[in-house]
Amino acid sequence: MNKDSIDGIAMQDAADTRPILIIPYMWIGDFVRGHTVVRVLKARWPNRPVDLLVTSLCAPLVDYMPGVRAGIVWDLPRSRLAVARQQGLARELRSRGYATALVLPRTWKAAIAPTLAGIPERVGFFGEARFGLINRMRWGEKALPRFIDKNAALALPDGAALPPEWPVPQLAVPPEDANHWRQANGLGTGPAVALGPGSVGASKRWTYFPEAARLLAERGFEVWVVGGPGEKALAQEIVAAGGPRIRDLTGSDLRNGILAMAAASVAISNDSGLMHIAAAIGTPTMGIFGPTSPYLWAPLNGLAATVLQTRSQLACQPCQRTVCTMNEHRCMRDIPASDVVEIVQRVLGEARARAHQPS
Repeated sequence: MNKDSIDGIAMQDAADTRPILIIPYMWIGDFVRGHTVVRVLKARWPNRPVDLLVTSLCAPLVDYMPGVRAGIVWDLPRSRLAVARQQGLARELRSRGYATALVLPRTWKAAIAPTLAGIPERVGFFGEARFGLINRMRWGEKALPRFIDKNAALALPDGAALPPEWPVPQLAVPPEDANHWRQANGLGTGPAVALGPGSVGASKRWTYFPEAARLLAERGFEVWVVGGPGEKALAQEIVAAGGPRIRDLTGSDLRNGILAMAAASVAISNDSGLMHIAAAIGTPTMGIFGPTSPYLWAPLNGLAATVLQTRSQLACQPCQRTVCTMNEHRCMRDIPASDVVEIVQRVLGEARARAHQPS
């Protein structure tokens, strides 16, 4: 990141101590990427506490985000307004005395509670004609190329130029927590590969996780299948294909997934929240992309291996569709398991070489 541009703002406003609330997107990957906004705010105002509104699903992530004072856990339904829940949230926010709210989603509903709470400065883009709800309106969102640009720009002064690079999201998981998690789950201490076979939308799911798991197990790796309850059937299929070295570690608690990604030697994931979690932790991460654009959706942290795509670009890529409607899902079927396993071994070899380099 261009430190001069951010540090200049921080020095200017270093005496400000008024608390800030961020209302982020609540999909897991988007919530992780929202930590970039926290880092920009803390660079601009180092003494202003920053809190995050968070769902109960994403709440474990807040515990590992440097610079976040607290998470305000409040579940609002996606499909309806839920006036009573909005009013209850507004009372909670009012009691915390926020001076500024950054409303990242561009929906009308996301701005209701900050307005009812009387937060004096409510910053957000125009979306859904939110006049009166957003009183520090920003314009030009459509001209910003990436999702992270649209979000993090709200943490800068209105009209400020975007920096050449944004600060990357961080999840700081203590090594002892990851080690305890391995012990509690009866896992060994050898090299382990965490698989994230799930995603929002079937088109983003790589076809050959079961075969890759089998090949990795044959090479002596522990293999952990990580995900939520929706990935249970996928996990069982992978375990059935790979044998006793494969463990199904799917479950309803996201903290389990966070600790699995922290404990793993390398992570392989579709374009999903787990990919962003692993990358933000610093675990060498391989992201498998087919229908989505790595430029738009890959982690800012970077991936440990070249983003995996078909050897020849298809005319339909990137389609951004949740279900494949043409070319028989070739963007994922043309990535063989043997290639993925070879890259895992290369990534681990590079990691071992770095670990043995003199500091």
